[in-house]
Amino acid sequence: MTFSYSYAARPRTPQPTPARRPLPASYLVWLAAATVSQLGDVVLGFALGWLAAEHGGAAAGLVLAAGSLPSVLLLLLGGAIADRFGARRVMIAGDAVMLLMSVALALAVLHAGTPLWLLLTASVLRGVVSAFYRPSAGSMPRRLVADAQLTRALALRQGAGQTVILLGAPLAGVLVAAGGLGAVAVLDAGTLLVVLVVLLLVRARYATPASDRSMPVWRAALDGVRVVRHTPGLVVALTLVAGAAAFLLPTVSLVLPLLARDAGWSAVATGVVAGAQGAGIIVVTAVVARRGGARRPGATASGGLAVAALGQAGLVAAAVPPGGEGAAVAAAVLVGAGSGLFTAHLAPVVLGSAPRTHLARVQALVGLVQALAVTLTIAGIGALAAATSPQVAGGACALGLLGCAAAGGVAFRRLTLEPVESAQ
Repeated sequence: MTFSYSYAARPRTPQPTPARRPLPASYLVWLAAATVSQLGDVVLGFALGWLAAEHGGAAAGLVLAAGSLPSVLLLLLGGAIADRFGARRVMIAGDAVMLLMSVALALAVLHAGTPLWLLLTASVLRGVVSAFYRPSAGSMPRRLVADAQLTRALALRQGAGQTVILLGAPLAGVLVAAGGLGAVAVLDAGTLLVVLVVLLLVRARYATPASDRSMPVWRAALDGVRVVRHTPGLVVALTLVAGAAAFLLPTVSLVLPLLARDAGWSAVATGVVAGAQGAGIIVVTAVVARRGGARRPGATASGGLAVAALGQAGLVAAAVPPGGEGAAVAAAVLVGAGSGLFTAHLAPVVLGSAPRTHLARVQALVGLVQALAVTLTIAGIGALAAATSPQVAGGACALGLLGCAAAGGVAFRRLTLEPVESAQ
């Protein structure tokens, strides 16, 4: 895939351009069902971690690791399976397995309560299914919408996902308090049934050739790396994704709590600041979903990282004087807005650049580089904060993000919205 400038003549009729036409109903129905299912998954994940904490900190860490480890180790295999047998088939199988697991979990809770072995089993199965499901789900937008509509479609998906994250934890807390893990499992089963029915009805609108079935599966999984290396723009894009994950994703999970404790903010105030970042993402992605993306997606994505870095610096500054929670909320909105700009404009470049035979495998690599980048840097950021101060650690994240923004601005300075496919 190569990128080139393209100048379209002004239309003589008021017909909308392909990029501005309404998104297909099939995509909107699938996205609605997938969002409902994601809400059930977020609630289940929260409940498993919360109940595991009753068995002690080591048990809670074991349950969380049991879910996250297979979802990372099996990602490339999941992408290869989806490209070989079809993303829709893989998602139907995954939803069916998780539906049975949720029903079985609800029944087991009635008879055995919430012993550690049950929580571990549920977490492992959830992680394994996620490894096969995520690459397939990530590739679905390009199977359901025209390439010119990818920016709006992915922005809508990002905004919906962020909304689920904001609502999932409070809903999980209410359900766990009211009905325990059994109620959560029943809710998850209901959401899975919804998306399973939708997947049985929705068909791909754009043909996607199957990958070479003569190639061993393990080799097909690694073939995604070859495709990324030989597709212009993808190596740089995935490098930028890794950089953003390394310096941006730890903001709410690590940097903000450290800054808040150092500044003496309450848990409620810190939660409001974290929610402000999510609100910034939702607002930006809603605008992109409605109006479309910028003409220069690479420059806009890099600019988004710069905006997020400015917000991170604002968080550091707000945590220095006492009573800086109001300024921190504004800074967090900037972090979210920058994050939304980055993802809403770079995600279509990655998905739109991938050859149709490797859609799921490229999405698997995106998830893998994000997970590896966060794993490698979050411990270092924590160690830096312990050795110096949370302000130094937050400043390092802001500087790292600015470096990524500068590198992306140079690498993508000629990238425009319309990709032109070339032979593999």
